[in-house]
Amino acid sequence: MLATGLRDVTDDPAALDGSGFWAVAAGFDGALVCARFEEVRRVPAPPVRPGAWHGPRAQAWTSSLDRAAYTAGVREIRARIARGEVYQANLCRVLSAPLPDPDAADPDALGALLARGNPAPYASVIRLPEHGVEIASASPELFLRRAGRTVESGPIKGTGRTADDLLEKDHAENVMIVDLVRNDLGRACATGSVTVPALCAVEHHPGLAHLVSTVRGELAPGVGWPGLLAASFPPGSVTGAPKSSALRLIAALETAPRGPYCGGIGWVDADRGTGRLAVGIRTFWIDRDGRGGAVVRFGTGAGITWGSDPEREWRETELKAARLLAIASGPDDEDALVPGARPDTTRPREPAESEGSLR
Repeated sequence: MLATGLRDVTDDPAALDGSGFWAVAAGFDGALVCARFEEVRRVPAPPVRPGAWHGPRAQAWTSSLDRAAYTAGVREIRARIARGEVYQANLCRVLSAPLPDPDAADPDALGALLARGNPAPYASVIRLPEHGVEIASASPELFLRRAGRTVESGPIKGTGRTADDLLEKDHAENVMIVDLVRNDLGRACATGSVTVPALCAVEHHPGLAHLVSTVRGELAPGVGWPGLLAASFPPGSVTGAPKSSALRLIAALETAPRGPYCGGIGWVDADRGTGRLAVGIRTFWIDRDGRGGAVVRFGTGAGITWGSDPEREWRETELKAARLLAIASGPDDEDALVPGARPDTTRPREPAESEGSLR
């Protein structure tokens, strides 16, 4: 879907229960941008356009937590678990790199590269440059899907290169987060309506295997998007359990704001009562407001439990980031990303929208 023709922008979630088609970008810190668009249409997948994305050098990326700091954070979370303060916490780091040519930093172009090099079920691009939102996401994880009064979440917990790499620890972590998501949805849904149709199903994504569960419920009378977001945000899979304790620990250990990473990214069709928000993982965002000039950022993290090994968790963050960083840093020639693939230059490019777009 391609949404164009920006009509208005608000930070009021009640607008999502009104009318129109909305792009939604909810930052991990709760900052919300909802943008209503005039036109929505089905279009082919965007072609890779040589020169449209000029990414940073692979060596230019820096991490908010280096290896020593990250593994120390894992040990601290394990110590907090031993003291009974928390059961699980998601520890993340933010990678940043200066953009060598900010004028050749088009998130639509990066989104096209991601679609070819790392296709994802909840991929999206939101471009609202006048409102500081430039996001290209290859998220594999469903945060919230709504169809009328039915809502569904698909938390991911457990990551390996293959299904054989998934450990008992991964299954235990997934079950723990499913219980948290059940509790979150239960605050917005009718009593007794929350179910778990799928538990710890294996999903395969480019270079990774994940454990994914499904939690479903029926919204209680009078509850709309404001109540649903208040009950479930930020997503449980990227916070921890109990959520309030995990959030305090995240604030103490992480040294950079997550921004749209680990937030909610997607769309709401208020006229049809439908919507789909992804968990903002595998997500790049452009920050043009920093003192050091325009930069591109990317977040990566891992869920820490008592059974976590600090070095293994660090390697998991590297595994999650490696393929995506190679795409964003590498040449915009698709031959370098997917052997045998060629850029599709036969279709005309969708016209750029100066005010904003959602794809």
